[in-house]
Amino acid sequence: MNNTEKTMDKIIALCKGRGFIFAGSEIYGGLANTWDYGPLGTRLKNNVKDAWRKRFIQERRNSYEVDADILMNPRVWEASGHVQSFSDPLLDCKECKMRFRADNLIDDFDPSAHADGLTKEQMFQYIKDHHIPCPNCGKHNFTDIREFNLMFQTYRGVTNDAKSIIYLRPENAQGEYVNYPNVLRSMRTKLPFSIGQIGKAFRNEITPGNFTFRTIEFEQMEFQTFCKPGDDLDLYAYFKEFGKKFFEDLGLPAENLRFHDHEKLAHYAKAACDIEFLFPSLGWGEINGTHDRTDFDLSRHQEYSGQKLEYIDPFTAERYIPYIVESTYGLDRTVLALLCQAYDEEVVDAEKNDVRVVLHLNPAMAPIKAAVLPLSKKLGEKAMEIRDELAKSFMVEYDETGSIGKRYRRADEIGTPFCVTYDFDSETDGCVTIRERDSMEQVRIPISEVKDYIASRVQF
Repeated sequence: MNNTEKTMDKIIALCKGRGFIFAGSEIYGGLANTWDYGPLGTRLKNNVKDAWRKRFIQERRNSYEVDADILMNPRVWEASGHVQSFSDPLLDCKECKMRFRADNLIDDFDPSAHADGLTKEQMFQYIKDHHIPCPNCGKHNFTDIREFNLMFQTYRGVTNDAKSIIYLRPENAQGEYVNYPNVLRSMRTKLPFSIGQIGKAFRNEITPGNFTFRTIEFEQMEFQTFCKPGDDLDLYAYFKEFGKKFFEDLGLPAENLRFHDHEKLAHYAKAACDIEFLFPSLGWGEINGTHDRTDFDLSRHQEYSGQKLEYIDPFTAERYIPYIVESTYGLDRTVLALLCQAYDEEVVDAEKNDVRVVLHLNPAMAPIKAAVLPLSKKLGEKAMEIRDELAKSFMVEYDETGSIGKRYRRADEIGTPFCVTYDFDSETDGCVTIRERDSMEQVRIPISEVKDYIASRVQF
């Protein structure tokens, strides 16, 4: 199936039924657009994190990971501009009283319009000129567009006053920026160098939705490269392609990925581009943003903190504020993209209406690497010994319930790349049958070789 033939409803049903993603606080009726990752979803998410760390931190030179606190000094958000201008353009339907983001109304009506390049006035005029209807009631009777700040605000201490206001971070990047001098000093590094971070961020979205694509709590994989002015555009071009290759290696094919260069740039940006993925039902959606942020961030933090953030070139003694090339990866959106891409329905026998549901996940991303299946429950003890030995190296499932065919299908449905069957011949020949998920081909190998056989095929 190609992505335009799939439906998000089927993918959501699979996620809920097989332990990938559940509605948040479900037994209490849920909380709109919050989602909990189940056992398999958590493992898939961690596999993506591990792949990102390997590619961006471990394999790259002069790359360092930090884990900054979610709560930061509120002056950080004044310096970054979030307190003054981090807002959504919202308008209300006068008929049904529902509230919507103006840019989302335009993009849903005409994805080619790219509302991110329009001012508030231009968005309102576009909605008016094209008579865009309310998605809820179908009427066209909207209020003017107003700006609503997206940061969650809370208070530190026991008194709720202006001096005790703090914010849940709306992005991770500021944690890398304020730690720039600490990493530079402690790691004895030189430009260019990078700081990465994986962590939660929070945005008080009024109109989130589309499963885990847009939520009020989400996780980002941030990567900031600090460089000499003049080297920034080359690094920007490099990280655009580096990011696309990363997604392809995770399992997203090139034909379902595209670059969207920003027509209108933020005042601090020199260049900006998104990588978009073709989601079933939703269409093209951003999963990465790469930006040349110039020296804006460090200059602002130097101004607001009073601390010198200049870099002194060890060879020329030249002083300057480093430029930053940012490449941000939405972890939740990446997981959703992998699930959407991997989902497939294969007709095994048309006459019997036999359809195999399978997740063609990259084996390195699959939550469970192998399922150990005794042909009979009588063989369970020996099969469990194999399971326990394999579990020392990777995630393994044991399943002895139902026919072997049904157990294969259950493994296919959650993306398990290999099934290891222990049968009655295994008792005498010391071998097992390994069945591969995608081709369904089977090979018989000695039990002693199973771990290496699987391990060599699930590496990222």
